Amino acid sequence: MKPYLLERETLIKAPLAEVWSFFSDPHNLSRLTPDYMRFRVIRCPDTNELYEGMLIEYRVRPLAGIPLQWITLIRKVQAGICFTDKQLKGPYRLWEHTHTFAAQGNHTLMKDSVRYVMPLGILGRLAHALGVKRQLAGIFDYREQAIRKQFPG
Repeated sequence: MKPYLLERETLIKAPLAEVWSFFSDPHNLSRLTPDYMRFRVIRCPDTNELYEGMLIEYRVRPLAGIPLQWITLIRKVQAGICFTDKQLKGPYRLWEHTHTFAAQGNHTLMKDSVRYVMPLGILGRLAHALGVKRQLAGIFDYREQAIRKQFPG
C-alpha cells in the first residue's frame, strides 16, 4: 500500500542552536502534544539529546481514552540538521517522521515529513478518510501553536 504523506513547515522565531536543543530532547515531545491524547513518556534513556539507535516508549490515548503503546526508534541524527524517528510498535503499519532544521537569519525553518500507512487494509483506509487524516492535521496544528508559544520571538 502506498504511504500517506504529511508535510509541514514552521518558521520558528529562535536561532537554530536553541531550536535544535529543544527538539533533540525527547522529553519535550509531551509539550507539543494535545492534552486530550494524555501523552506520557514511559521509558527513555536519561539524556536530553537524541542519538541514533535510541528507543523511546510512550503511552497515548488518541481515541476514546483507549491507551496505546508507541515505541519509537531514532534512526538517523545529524546534529543541528535533522533526525528521523520510526515507529516500531504503535497504531500505524508504518510511521517515519523526519524533522529537518535550517537557519534563516536569527530564525529556524523546521520541516516535518511524515510517511505513514494505516493498518487493516481497506478498513484502515476508511478510518483515514473518516477521521485519522483530520486528527493528524489537528495534532500538527496544535504542535505549531505550541511551538509558537515556546518560541514567541
